[in-house]
Amino acid sequence: MPELPEVENTIMGLRRNIIGKKFADVWTDWAKTIKKPKDFKQFKKGIAGKKVLKIKRRGKNIIFELSGKKTLLIHQKMTGHLLFGKWKKKMGKWIASKGPMSDPMNRFLHLIFIFSDGKMMAFSDLRKFGKVELWKREDFKNNSDINQLGPEPLEKSFSLSRFKKIAYGKKGKIKQVLMDQKAVSGIGNIYSDEILWRARVHPLKPANKLSDKELKDIYGAMKEILQKAIKLGGESISDYRKPDGKRGNFDKIRKIYRREGEKCFRCLNPIKRIKIGGRSAHYCPFCQK
Repeated sequence: MPELPEVENTIMGLRRNIIGKKFADVWTDWAKTIKKPKDFKQFKKGIAGKKVLKIKRRGKNIIFELSGKKTLLIHQKMTGHLLFGKWKKKMGKWIASKGPMSDPMNRFLHLIFIFSDGKMMAFSDLRKFGKVELWKREDFKNNSDINQLGPEPLEKSFSLSRFKKIAYGKKGKIKQVLMDQKAVSGIGNIYSDEILWRARVHPLKPANKLSDKELKDIYGAMKEILQKAIKLGGESISDYRKPDGKRGNFDKIRKIYRREGEKCFRCLNPIKRIKIGGRSAHYCPFCQK
């Protein structure tokens, strides 16, 4: 699933291209992606003619503020990513020009927003788990999914003392707490593994039993790794691609995630994988105590 760095890169790419553009039409072959309103014709009618005024991120959610006091929310879920470009329909399939858009991961187009100038924003989603909602802006203020999200880890207001308070108030394992969107928003499997490896903390350690030093190290690693990942364009080991169709480059510095059986970059001992609450955790049993 695209996490904070991937979603942030998506937003940066879209801001450069679609701010000020007007929606003219929408195409889909999988209307179930549209969760609100559930009737695709109503969704299509509601978004037509609306101008993109602002794009922001909250957790893993992409939020478009539109004219007409509307808000468009897109959650890319497990395998979704947004692309910007222009496609032509041939033999019932949308065909992209050569280059990054021809990457096999960019071919699962199930939703295409068409702007008044002919350019397009497409949603490629292999497993079709993505979520798209169109809200009245006033009603969106009461969106419980958004309002329940925890603090943003890269905001100035997210201090070490605030992080400690969150950790000490949780009974779960630290890996689970980092991935709990109500505790800290935007972090998932990839970056929780990387953060804990960098901080030398075992993923199974109870969050409320961690020492001040361990929490300080996790907090510092969180800031460092997320900022680096954003700068490098995110992680594209799986499905994620940036709006221009290109891969992110975080893989160049990935240390632990999906490296089971490989040698630890620090101590050269083999990396292990365990299951925590149905999710995988990769760690070094020698470095992370």
